[in-house]
Amino acid sequence: MTDQLKHLLIVLAGIVVVLILIILLFGGKSRFMRFISLFLESDDDENSSPAPRRSSSGSSHKPSRQSDQPVQRKTSEPLVEMATLIQKSDDRLRIIESTGQVRLVDEYYQLVFLTRKGQKLKIQCSRDAYEKVPFNQQGSLTYKRNTLVKFKYYEDTVYNN
Repeated sequence: MTDQLKHLLIVLAGIVVVLILIILLFGGKSRFMRFISLFLESDDDENSSPAPRRSSSGSSHKPSRQSDQPVQRKTSEPLVEMATLIQKSDDRLRIIESTGQVRLVDEYYQLVFLTRKGQKLKIQCSRDAYEKVPFNQQGSLTYKRNTLVKFKYYEDTVYNN
């Protein structure tokens, strides 16, 4: 064997070793990737449901991040899951004029559903849907990104208007 052929075989063996290491370390659900994902994980909860901006009160609601909770899926297509409503929350700024007229500004309504898999979904909705969806009622939840499309349960179907 010539020296050039030996060097070529050494380089090829090095490339094979590097490719095998890449596959083992970065492929699928390896321990290394789970460890690296802890550092690369972005803070999606703060961006998934933005709180309305308020200049007068100065208080901002930042949801607490729970590491044991799976991240809510975000796709452009509507997703359908069996879920139960466990919590409702709203955020409104009410302005009362000197004439007695009341205006609501920066209305934000959120429903928190628990899926069959135990995942909590925070879904934004309209005031009408917020009032109509009953607690502890299991049904078919259809949502797109973090916005309600409809919630269908035994007695009725609630659409987001």
